[in-house]
Amino acid sequence: MTEQVTRATFDEVMFPNYAPAAIIPVRGEGSRLWDQEGKEYIDFAGGIAVTALGHSHPVLVDTMREQAGKLWHLSNVMTNEPALRLAQKLTQKTFADRVFFANSGAEANEAAFKLARRYAFDHFGPEKNEIISFYQSFHGRTLFTVSVGGQAKYKEGFEPTPGGIKHCAYNDIEALKALISDKTCAVVMEPIQGEGGIIPADKAFAKAVRELCDEHKALLVFDEVQSGVGRTGTLYAYEQTGVTPDILTTAKALGNGFPVGAMIATEEVAKSLAFGTHGSTYGGNPMAAAIAEAVIDIVDTPEVLEGVNKRHQLFVDALTAINEKYDVFKDIRGMGLLVGAEVKDELAGHAKDFLANAAQEGLLVLVAGPNVIRFTPSLIVPEADIKEGFERFERAVAKTAADLKK
Repeated sequence: MTEQVTRATFDEVMFPNYAPAAIIPVRGEGSRLWDQEGKEYIDFAGGIAVTALGHSHPVLVDTMREQAGKLWHLSNVMTNEPALRLAQKLTQKTFADRVFFANSGAEANEAAFKLARRYAFDHFGPEKNEIISFYQSFHGRTLFTVSVGGQAKYKEGFEPTPGGIKHCAYNDIEALKALISDKTCAVVMEPIQGEGGIIPADKAFAKAVRELCDEHKALLVFDEVQSGVGRTGTLYAYEQTGVTPDILTTAKALGNGFPVGAMIATEEVAKSLAFGTHGSTYGGNPMAAAIAEAVIDIVDTPEVLEGVNKRHQLFVDALTAINEKYDVFKDIRGMGLLVGAEVKDELAGHAKDFLANAAQEGLLVLVAGPNVIRFTPSLIVPEADIKEGFERFERAVAKTAADLKK
């Protein structure tokens, strides 16, 4: 007999590095979830921008079952058909010529940063090793990726961290000009900062970053772990910037919840990751690759991508209407279905209160830092769910606003 588990079980058996909500979802379908008590939730969180096609998508369920009856794992001592098909599609649909598969966004970024340094080493020597990133950026939780990330709190207590990394203000080209030099091997940026507060890059800024990289013979790395796979209304957000990176990382929505990540790059840059320089036991395993291929096939269609842009406007309109009544947000911003609502200065630090009250109303949302409420729903969330979800969110906003005025 299966032993009953509850939220209290977490505190008994799990490391305390997470503080999960009291609810334990047990079933999902589309953009709805049900917990152990049978309570239903509308999901505007999407597993933090992961379940881009919702829960239990029938095509993905069938794909997983079919592949599970064939091959689960081989390791990279041998290749496999699903991985090769997925790599073909990624190179056909993007700027890239070569693909490296990993298990997560952090691992894809780790590979990208290693590749950037190795490329500089091969072409210019060991002195060209500095990486520039941006404050408030987030690139993962490995020691290298938290060092490149621009949030000091994730490094605290884990020093000494890797050196040769500098940071400057996002969307501030003068700040980057002051840092970049011929010792710079790469500039790493998110085309829209996710964890940093849902802040899109200005097109002029992105263009100037590309030009500075070219001037100093540095690589441009785009972290699209959160913004990729249709999230912003194009398959990858770089398509909207007018800028092409040398290396791009992707994960999260790529597997719709099945762990998979990838680093893609131009052929010239990829050559530096020669035989034996990097590896991954599970990266590109048949199960992950088969599911990711199915995700790409569904997402990269006019119906889905145009639908993302339509739904973006529905989210912005709903948030604007709520704000006109309750006056709690100072900014509503984002791209596609990566949307942020920043609370007013007098409510600073209270974004989590909106999240908690939304859950009580049967709606799951996220935060991006202490001041931004983040929405990353399924790319195909039904319009009826959007309407009902914002009815629930309005009740949560009304309660939060009233509580904070007491």
